[in-house]
Amino acid sequence: MDLSRAEYPQPQFKREGVWKNLNGQWRFKFDDSDVGRKEKWQSKTLPDPRKITVPFVYQAPASGVNDQSQHDTVWYEREFEAGTLATDERLILHFGAVDYFADVYVNGEYIGHHEGGDGSFAFDVTDALTQNQTQQVTVRAADLTFDETIPRGKQSWTGKSEGIWYTNSTGIWQTVWLETVNVKHIRDIKLTPDLDHTSVQINAQLSNQALGSRLHYKITFAGEVVADDQIVIQTTNIIRSVELIQQHIFRTGFHHAGWTWTPENPNLFDVEFELITEDDQCVDHVDTYFGLRKVSTENGMIMLNNRPYYQRLVLDQGYWSEGLLTAPTDDALKLDIELSKEMGFNGCRKHQKIEDPRFLYWADKLGYLVWEEVASVPYYSEKSASRLIDAWKEAIERDYNHPSIIMWVPLNESWGVDQIHNSQQQQHFSESLYHMVHALDTTRLVQSNDGWDITTTDVVAIHNYSHGVNKESREYQDYVETLSTREALISHAPGSWDIFAKGFSYQGQPIVLSEFGGIGFDSSREDGWGYTTANNAQEYLSELQRILKAVAKSKGLWGYCYTQLTDVEQEVNGLLTYSREPKADLKEINKIFSMPSSARLTNIE
Repeated sequence: MDLSRAEYPQPQFKREGVWKNLNGQWRFKFDDSDVGRKEKWQSKTLPDPRKITVPFVYQAPASGVNDQSQHDTVWYEREFEAGTLATDERLILHFGAVDYFADVYVNGEYIGHHEGGDGSFAFDVTDALTQNQTQQVTVRAADLTFDETIPRGKQSWTGKSEGIWYTNSTGIWQTVWLETVNVKHIRDIKLTPDLDHTSVQINAQLSNQALGSRLHYKITFAGEVVADDQIVIQTTNIIRSVELIQQHIFRTGFHHAGWTWTPENPNLFDVEFELITEDDQCVDHVDTYFGLRKVSTENGMIMLNNRPYYQRLVLDQGYWSEGLLTAPTDDALKLDIELSKEMGFNGCRKHQKIEDPRFLYWADKLGYLVWEEVASVPYYSEKSASRLIDAWKEAIERDYNHPSIIMWVPLNESWGVDQIHNSQQQQHFSESLYHMVHALDTTRLVQSNDGWDITTTDVVAIHNYSHGVNKESREYQDYVETLSTREALISHAPGSWDIFAKGFSYQGQPIVLSEFGGIGFDSSREDGWGYTTANNAQEYLSELQRILKAVAKSKGLWGYCYTQLTDVEQEVNGLLTYSREPKADLKEINKIFSMPSSARLTNIE
């Protein structure tokens, strides 16, 4: 079978020898009248099916369907070989992500339901297997186009791609795979680095049957074993702190010796876990990794490993012309990071999307900061608030171990909280997200409402596109003055909105210009748009340089996020085209985005 996206889908929790990829050709059916369950499609072959290539949604060209019309309910079906399971083995069916509701059946038997467009989930399907060699999996997926309580980010809720809203994604959009595990197995591993004490906390979740076994772990760095020990399992939740540097000389200078993780030196510790039974049999083996790094704020600066670190980020929507939300290949995910670094960026704000874990893996490996944000809802209600909370819990649980993620961004530009400036209910929701995320993760910074009407936050993130279209404009001079100092930044609203919601004020946090730029340039089309427009590559570079000079001169900013990495559908304000072709020489772009910042130089001195 021709597989798509054949690489191991879960690099932070890797059992490479016992998995089977289910990507590739599935049978597929639209269910516009929503009759599939009534007619029990899950118990037979789908009527008059067509083929679809998973993990691409039907709207994407790479799926082979390539239909952008509205179909809110769809069905998938395929056969798989389960093989022969031992009496102490279980078969787990994994889904990277299904947008938005998913019901899963195996051999016609209902297995389970999942809600959430970005979250990963899995079901034990062992008891649904038959004696036959071939088994059948069926998935019913629903994504209600006009339901404004569903977190959908940049996906349109009007039924068409327009403005800053893009083509919808319905159904399976990340890898589907099978995994065989022993009843005694490792359920989850959470690794929390502590740079100040040069240690890592291991939090291991084990199956109930693993009691009495031993959990062996080995931590290596650059081929050298730095910890090797085992724990007798007396509870299904094990917590242990492991010292990493131990008796190494010059311990206090370890961050100079190349132990820590930074974008410039993305050092990683590899960790092997083995579950050993009482009769010395290894019944589970999981590989993972972590980076020794610390994120904090101090004196209006963002700190990485206790040192000031200026953010040079690019807004990354995570869309591809072939696959929409799904990257066409693993190399495509890697390429976006490589091109961004080549242009002078040290990270991205992954906008309105929880990205494929493979992207985060490459960010960890290559050295690339990530601000991660869950897709917003269009409209505030108790239901939409509840759904967003659930999405955040899933995101943190899945992505906790990635050192590249340094910031969680719960809300953007008051989407889904349009009355937040005055509404105490919506302010409470914003604050509850901030505190909930910190309660689940103490190792990263958390924002409030990226753009304006900010409540409680670790970083004041401001959007400002009012930079004019030529250097003589009054608008551009206002832009320069607004960015000049911290006091000017917090006293100027970025448009029609105040920086802080009513009742909130600046408390000395670092200030980041988290959206600006958006220069539109594409000589091949007339219907595209950006926030300002350049007519040719030379003018494009000139406009970039003019705007970035203003940013670099600012003594109030501690970083920026330029809009944006690539064109997306009708938006032509990317540094790269939708097919990832540079719009100008990358070396010239790098000179512009690598300009030293006045704020950085002043604070470090």
